[in-house]
Amino acid sequence: MKVRSMLLGLSLTALPVFAQTPVYLDDSKPIEERVEDALSRMTVEEKVSMTHAQSKFSSPGVARLGIPEFWMTDGPHGIRPEVLWDEWDQAGWTNDSCVAFPALTCLAATWDPTVSMLYGKSIGEEARYRNKTVLLGPGVNIYRTPLNGRNFEYMGEDPYLAGRMVVPYIQGVQKNGVAACVKHYALNNQEVNRHTTNVIVDDRTLYEIYLPAFKAAVQEGNTWAIMGSYNLYKDQHVCHNQYLLNDILKGEWGFDGVVVSDWGGVHDTDQAITNGLDMEFGSWTNGLSNGTSNAYDNYYLAQPYLERIKSGKVGTKELDDKVRRILRLAFRTTMDRNRPYGTMRSPEHYEAARKIGEAGIVLLQNNNDLLPIDLDNTKKIAVIGENAVKMMTVGGGSSSLKVQREISPLDGIRNRVGNKAEVVYARGYVGDASGEYNGVVSGQNLKDDRTPEELIAEAVRVAGEADYVIFIGGLNKSAHQDCEDSDRAGLGLPYDQDKVITELVKANKNLIVINISGNAVAMPWVKEVPAILQAWFLGSEAGTAIAAVLTGDVNPSGKLPFTFPAKLEDVPAHQLGEYPGNEKVGNIVNEKYNEGIFVGYRWTDKQKKVKPLFPFGYGLSYTTFEYGKPVADKKTMSADDTITFTVSVKNTGTREGQEVVQLYISDKKSSLPRPVKELKSFDKVKLAPGEEKTVSFTIAKDALSFFDDAKHEWVAEPGKFEAVIAASAADIKGVVPFELK
Repeated sequence: MKVRSMLLGLSLTALPVFAQTPVYLDDSKPIEERVEDALSRMTVEEKVSMTHAQSKFSSPGVARLGIPEFWMTDGPHGIRPEVLWDEWDQAGWTNDSCVAFPALTCLAATWDPTVSMLYGKSIGEEARYRNKTVLLGPGVNIYRTPLNGRNFEYMGEDPYLAGRMVVPYIQGVQKNGVAACVKHYALNNQEVNRHTTNVIVDDRTLYEIYLPAFKAAVQEGNTWAIMGSYNLYKDQHVCHNQYLLNDILKGEWGFDGVVVSDWGGVHDTDQAITNGLDMEFGSWTNGLSNGTSNAYDNYYLAQPYLERIKSGKVGTKELDDKVRRILRLAFRTTMDRNRPYGTMRSPEHYEAARKIGEAGIVLLQNNNDLLPIDLDNTKKIAVIGENAVKMMTVGGGSSSLKVQREISPLDGIRNRVGNKAEVVYARGYVGDASGEYNGVVSGQNLKDDRTPEELIAEAVRVAGEADYVIFIGGLNKSAHQDCEDSDRAGLGLPYDQDKVITELVKANKNLIVINISGNAVAMPWVKEVPAILQAWFLGSEAGTAIAAVLTGDVNPSGKLPFTFPAKLEDVPAHQLGEYPGNEKVGNIVNEKYNEGIFVGYRWTDKQKKVKPLFPFGYGLSYTTFEYGKPVADKKTMSADDTITFTVSVKNTGTREGQEVVQLYISDKKSSLPRPVKELKSFDKVKLAPGEEKTVSFTIAKDALSFFDDAKHEWVAEPGKFEAVIAASAADIKGVVPFELK
């Protein structure tokens, strides 16, 4: 009894006295039976109170019945520090720092579901230790444009890859008795005009590109929560959208969890009642604007809802459905007495952060085998660039963190090199010297009053005296870069970094450029720089992970989860002229997705003449791999059958390495336009030098299907197909024809 009362967050004396023990307190009973019992004991006022926030990050339980409050925390890369009850200002805790895990672009770049499970388990343990009910993440919105400021929080351009990576993350989190809240459902593909953009997209594109990862999260990951997005679709805000929430999410997919609004994403009481929203949260005390302190009764699902019920304008059918879902959430989390206790800032979590970072770093270029660095024959290494020292865990929006520690790339390199070589540093450029977000202060003083010319001159001098030059730049978490609530101004690097890199190339041919970002960037110097690494935002162990790859302690195995375009005009959202929306109706901006299903490599394949800077699925290694000829176990398959493809892969180099073998399917003749090929499976295999393994892929009819929006169903048309085995979307290793009867 004592343990149970502690888990409920109540003292023994606070527990209500019942003549007969309620079924809802008996966790040996089925959850649905417990839900109905608890629901039958609640007043209308108690039910309504559960559907809206009581503070910035919490909503009420029912103290009278021993049902705890619900506490949310921002993710998806770490547990957000505590803020005041009514404000974004810091609560001033001294024990709410966390481990920062790599951004989700890095996780997607691992192409490894086992790493995703480790990620979810680790961050779920941190959320549980902080007694959180719901982790607000992960994000799986599709990478439509490289200007989206929030792309770093998502899992790339391909719906299949995002779906495969999101499922184990959810499962890992929820093993801790903490709900994952997958976001932002749906069509949240830009930050500019995010509250007022009405997305116009056909059903086929919606179902084939923008919904599959969410569907996988619901039906395979069994996520307990979904967060609605800010934008509109079909002229309704998505946090209360009949088609997306009721018809698809709860209807077609059978979602039994809670739909949580994004903070301030609710705009109408009647739509919030009827169109699928369950829990309303807000940025200010009335949900949308700065208002009266503690005015949570002003929320759309608060007093306005209760008044409609009491006046007879609406019934309680929708209310009971909302509360059933919220109670189900409680029984899965705070009222599960077998819920583990969690851990915070443990050595295992730092190890997980390091491992995820190492697995996601992508080697984009390595001419003349410049990498890994040969420390035995190196006397001096020059590290240049602001991102070598700037903390990247502070800023970026809601995913900003207060960390116990963050190892910078410069410190990571110095720690690894030790006494083997001298490591010298020069700033090179000044980007953003600040280091504060919502009251979390990095403590760094990065102010530098020297002119750009003085900074470059110093960098060139230092570079000229070194054996290796490592430029560490890219984007940061400031506004109009990789940051919530703003999009980038362009594809190019900010702060005139291109000029710095160009001058460094002249000073030393052994130049390594490390791009830290959650987005693709233009690289006008790509043909001049011998070695390029894509390093993402790597969290607490950033420097350790980068140093391990630079020195060869870790053989890079990451693959790009999105296409790096050569120029912005090669991206269909920009080439076709609609981004960020150009037709206004009142204060609403309509944006048509004219490219339809042709996003990312699907567009590049279609164009043929458009060559990306680096293709989807691309990444080099310090070893080499040789593919055998792929074969199928049969030449034809029926609609209720499967077909298996196998291919041998051999490590022909001198280092152990990992290769991501990718399977794409090509429909050779279709009644509707289809991409040249689409990713339908992948496998990451580890091979010792000289080792050979056989990789198998088994697919069914769903891998051959497209969504026919006229019929509103998935269709696999009989005919000829090809299985395409590849090392990237542009590196085809073999093709196997087959036929669907």
